[in-house]
Amino acid sequence: MDMKKLAGDKAATYVKDGMVVGLGTGSTAYHMVNAVGEMVKNGLKIQAIPTSKATEAQARELGIPLLTIDQVDHVDLSIDGVDEIDPQFNAIKGGGGALYREKVVATLAKEVIWIMDESKLVDKIGAFHLPVEIAQYGSKQAMAKMEEYGFHPVLRVRDGKTFVTDNGNFIADLHLGAGFDIEDVREKISGIVGVLEHGLFLNMCKRIIVGCASGEVKVIENPTK
Repeated sequence: MDMKKLAGDKAATYVKDGMVVGLGTGSTAYHMVNAVGEMVKNGLKIQAIPTSKATEAQARELGIPLLTIDQVDHVDLSIDGVDEIDPQFNAIKGGGGALYREKVVATLAKEVIWIMDESKLVDKIGAFHLPVEIAQYGSKQAMAKMEEYGFHPVLRVRDGKTFVTDNGNFIADLHLGAGFDIEDVREKISGIVGVLEHGLFLNMCKRIIVGCASGEVKVIENPTK
């Protein structure tokens, strides 16, 4: 049972004709993009904004009409995965390294859907590292400040090299542990020179769609949205 595919396929059903749609990044979003591509092939008329170069390449291959972020003043619906989410709909994102573009698109969107398998549901976020995108210039100083705050930052490395985002920046993964003080961390990170964006996506979604091992798909509405 592919729980990610279950969630991705269900989320695609919320995409309607005429929408501008934000296409997320990562292993669950991948299935959603495939499902949307199938719908476009069958006559669905949308325009989409990809949140990463990887999603852009996938969408192009599927024939999904794309726009750049500078061509839009709004997004009707953004669908993306999460790394962790708590019962208050506070999420950590950025495991795939696309958190800045994901946040830009989600912030523009009238409606946001987070999709996931059931392992991403947690009582308190923080067991998964919190990604923070930082400028290369001054990265050592930004890392030192995060260390000083006790955030245990680790510069992300992939294939033996320092990981570089689609925007040309580094990512520091903060090892905070479950149950950290979300507001305190958000405030401190936001005040560090060189931090472009962080992976805290707090109460941004209208609903979450969860693929379960049982084969069930749960749709949980956010009562505050």
